[in-house]
Amino acid sequence: MSLPEARNSPRSLRVAARLALLATLALASACTVRPLYSDGPAQAGVEAGTATQLASINIKPVNTRYGQEVRNHLIFMFNGGAGQQAAAPYTMDLAVTALSESALLAAVTNKDDEPTTGTMTLTGIYVITDIKTGKRIASGKRNVSASFDRPRQEFATLRAQRDAENRAARELAELLRLAIAQDMSKG
Repeated sequence: MSLPEARNSPRSLRVAARLALLATLALASACTVRPLYSDGPAQAGVEAGTATQLASINIKPVNTRYGQEVRNHLIFMFNGGAGQQAAAPYTMDLAVTALSESALLAAVTNKDDEPTTGTMTLTGIYVITDIKTGKRIASGKRNVSASFDRPRQEFATLRAQRDAENRAARELAELLRLAIAQDMSKG
């Protein structure tokens, strides 16, 4: 039997397939990855799942409309639609700032330039502390931008800006949730 015939024989293909299967099983058995938001079975000495940890955070009230939007979305996402716990072990201070800018000046007439688009940028800063010890568990800062049109009508411009605030608030809450989940899963 020549070398090319030996390589294509059924026996050598079965041996190669078995070796590939064995290598795949060895790789898969060494894998210790778990989803970020999973709540796997609790075991002795193992931290609770990230979703459980997120539900154990109470978010303090915020004094701006867009800040309250971010807070409400976070509470909804942390607790799966339920309200905050009465006695949670962690508390979160949240500060949200907004910046509205004109992004483009377009010549509407020969005499004047008017802004035709705008950008709403929301910045969220959070600090999570352990209530019992007063120790800072996590902190961070995230920002999100949302664009909007500035039509000639004043009310339409105000409504477009508010809609941009709402979109940015939803996206900022999602970014903050991910950042906080990562911080909490680290320990």
